[in-house]
Amino acid sequence: MIQSGSMKIITKNKKAYFDYEVLEEFKTGIVLTGPEVKSVRDGHIDLKGAFVSILGDEVFLKNANIVKYPCDTTGKHESFRERKLLLTKREIAKITKHLNTAGTTIVPLAVGLEKCYIKFLIGVARGKKQYDKRQSIKEKDVKRRIDRAIRKHF
Repeated sequence: MIQSGSMKIITKNKKAYFDYEVLEEFKTGIVLTGPEVKSVRDGHIDLKGAFVSILGDEVFLKNANIVKYPCDTTGKHESFRERKLLLTKREIAKITKHLNTAGTTIVPLAVGLEKCYIKFLIGVARGKKQYDKRQSIKEKDVKRRIDRAIRKHF
């Protein structure tokens, strides 16, 4: 697990950081069942293709895959069901205000543990153009070369 502030990161949505320019981040709770909590703590969650939507005054995580916990005896597991995210009305209003701008969306960025609670990091993001993605790859490559040169000489 990676440490991010006070939150231990379980998994990140790397594709979101590549495809989108994150304008603002929000930390949120999520409503899960008991076996889902255990499965997420074990790291059996996939955010690839997941997205966040606002319906009325509630926020939902959709298309996130939480694998069935092996010791689950209830037999009522749905891997891709909608899960409610817990945000304050003020945060929801702020997100809705951002969404009124053309080309913005909400994407899940990471899942982590804060104390004993599972938290999601979601972000209001704007899609990158193809040339922005090429620029990101170029910057990452330059940074990697610099790191290699530093390690080689020290």
